[in-house]
Amino acid sequence: MSGAFLKAVSAAMERIAPLRLAESFDNVGLLLETPLKQSKRHRVMLTIDLTTAVVEESITKEASVIVAYHPTIFGALKSFTMANPLQASLLRCAAHGISVYCPHTALDCTWGGINDWLAEGIMGGNGNHAPGTVRPLQVEKFSPGGESEGAVGRLVALQTPVTMSVLEKRVKEHLKLSQIQVGYASTRDGLRSSATVETIAICAGSGGSVFAGKKADVYFTGEMQHHEVLAAVAAGTNVILCGHTNTERGYLPVLASKLQAQLHAAAFDEPFDIVVSNTDKHPLEFV
Repeated sequence: MSGAFLKAVSAAMERIAPLRLAESFDNVGLLLETPLKQSKRHRVMLTIDLTTAVVEESITKEASVIVAYHPTIFGALKSFTMANPLQASLLRCAAHGISVYCPHTALDCTWGGINDWLAEGIMGGNGNHAPGTVRPLQVEKFSPGGESEGAVGRLVALQTPVTMSVLEKRVKEHLKLSQIQVGYASTRDGLRSSATVETIAICAGSGGSVFAGKKADVYFTGEMQHHEVLAAVAAGTNVILCGHTNTERGYLPVLASKLQAQLHAAAFDEPFDIVVSNTDKHPLEFV
């Protein structure tokens, strides 16, 4: 039954990214459970955002569970109507037998999650770049048994310092972007892209509050507020911004592999498949 598959997917996601790791402000876990039971559909669709296009795609591809990274319900709702696009998307999911699970900051914090994936890209996870070390940027989080499970943000220390231009190239290659935004630290000699850097603070999505008070040669994230960027460069820290969801979307194929492995390990004995949305994309474009 689809109810058993939903339970299996939720349990697998909990093993990948325990919900206790999520930030206190967040809303994570199973946010929409359809009342419909359809036994022949065991398909998971992965997406960053539950947009109207993603909902249409999930209906067409007959998904039974959507794992949407960003919470589809964040604040309190006083009604569910078709007049509101987000509410309409959730209602359509429920009506078509689709449930929605959202991991958000739990997937950022967990070891092997999005922030570690970003770190691999600038350290040379493909083996082509010099190695380095990765440690928690902020709070390290532990299981009830005392085992380290993850942390808020990452701080990479490269074994061999690189120029900003080299780091920018690594970021573009890893995120498959042709353009990024860079704020260069204020320097007396005026050198910018040729300046060498060694430590990089990382936060997927929006990193301004996570970086506050943290020392690093570079802040690497999706977006920051204007005055946060001004303060960082004035204090001698370079800033690399890639667009909020551009720092997250490339992790979805990694998550697909992890989820498939977890479901197989749990011996879910019915056929299933996991697909990454083709219509999920960053809402802003360069023109």
